[in-house]
Amino acid sequence: MCRLCDANKASGHSEGRRDFLKMAAATGAVAASMPLLAGGAQAAAHSTQAQMPTGIGNEGRRTLIKGGAVMSMDPSVGDLPVGDVLLEGKRIVQIAPSISVGEDVAVIDAKGKVVMPGFIDTHHHQFETALRSFLADGILINDGQPHSERNYYETILQNFSMHYRTEDVYINELFAGLSQLDAGVTTVMDVSQIHHSPEHSDAAILGLKDAGRRGVFGYFEGWGDRAQYPQDATRIRQQHFASDDQLTSMVMGGEIYLPGYEEAWRIGRELNLPIALHVVGTFGMAGTFDQLARDGQFGADNIFIHMTGMSDMAWQAAADAGSHVSLSVPIEMTMRHGMPPIQKCLDMGLQPSLSSDVECTMTADPFTQMRSTMTLQRTFVNEKALAGEDNLPALLTARDCIRFHTLEGARGLKLDHKVGSLTPGKEADIILLDAEAINVTPLNHVPGAVVTLMERNNVDTVLVGGKIRKWQGKLVDVDVDHLRGQLEASRDYLFEAAGIEQDLFRA
Repeated sequence: MCRLCDANKASGHSEGRRDFLKMAAATGAVAASMPLLAGGAQAAAHSTQAQMPTGIGNEGRRTLIKGGAVMSMDPSVGDLPVGDVLLEGKRIVQIAPSISVGEDVAVIDAKGKVVMPGFIDTHHHQFETALRSFLADGILINDGQPHSERNYYETILQNFSMHYRTEDVYINELFAGLSQLDAGVTTVMDVSQIHHSPEHSDAAILGLKDAGRRGVFGYFEGWGDRAQYPQDATRIRQQHFASDDQLTSMVMGGEIYLPGYEEAWRIGRELNLPIALHVVGTFGMAGTFDQLARDGQFGADNIFIHMTGMSDMAWQAAADAGSHVSLSVPIEMTMRHGMPPIQKCLDMGLQPSLSSDVECTMTADPFTQMRSTMTLQRTFVNEKALAGEDNLPALLTARDCIRFHTLEGARGLKLDHKVGSLTPGKEADIILLDAEAINVTPLNHVPGAVVTLMERNNVDTVLVGGKIRKWQGKLVDVDVDHLRGQLEASRDYLFEAAGIEQDLFRA
């Protein structure tokens, strides 16, 4: 039995999983080969993972992360060039330059590592993992302008997504979660626009949970005769997210480009859920967004994704309401969403979070998001400086971008009481980044090294809720080869069902 399966069993999740598989098999919705996490780790990883301390994250078990460069992202805690982080069970209990402990403590040697909070991705369409890179040259919609023939809305949402079976939903969700865990992303808001039936919704939630990281299930739209969005939100909330003491929570999708979005907003607020939506001027939604602003419909429960092409009036209403903005800078630049409004957010007093969006077009690793945000904002400010302009905005720093991708993400998802910083009392979502690797050494500036030098291969160890999910460069108890085969089988089916030829060199 793998550690993830053990954790799920302990939380009652295994029973729910068995019930789901029985239901799905009875309806013929899921193939008998629907993948589970492997019973043991990959053979090549056994020797490394055998050195992993046992019992970490269990109630009462103390763990000392010792001797790392600690970047807490909490001003009250500060930074430690060399420091220790003490955990008990799933929580952080102490951070100090040196912590003395007894013998009955698991020790993680963090010498040569950056110890920091895990990254938080506030917008990722995980169900599209099997379509990675397929739309690398595409744009968002067919807007009648040049280049529009390859677009996301028609190709991905209106063709590929229509053919997803529940087993496709599950393996795509699971593989995406594990892949981002490998990159140090410990929390995601999964924007799953794949709710063609209640079974599709349950498969998405199952894949989100089985990845073993903190996940916010974004209940967005689906299509077809069996789709029950948004009404099924009540069942989903009660069945899967009734407790606040779990790794997963829920957000209501309320896309204003869809007929009947008012009902989704009403249900979301009735269930006390944050309401998330894409806000993109090129999608023709500026008028509706302006009307909602004038009607006072914005709140602190809103998560506005992209926010490109919106009026100053709507921006002011969002800022006044305390709404949150999630930016997907590389995607916004390449897919014609409009210029990423980084500076607009800052000018309005809004602190954005960062998100990866769609892997059919761009990578979901956090280092790409931070570097793109930092360099784009600085490009515009530097151009103004070179032109001799006065009263320039501040240049974004590496620490700013890390904050966007940690603490601000937690605030946007209403999880900052749990995660987003290394703070005593919060849950231990912690990553250790290798600062002695050839692409980083010698370490001279921790935030700068993380943002400007590091890549996913620098992610050494990942803890979620105190439990180790990646250890010394290897995911724990995950048979990647097996899961890759399942994902490739899903890809092959989806391309055939969509009537699109697979060609490795021409999209």
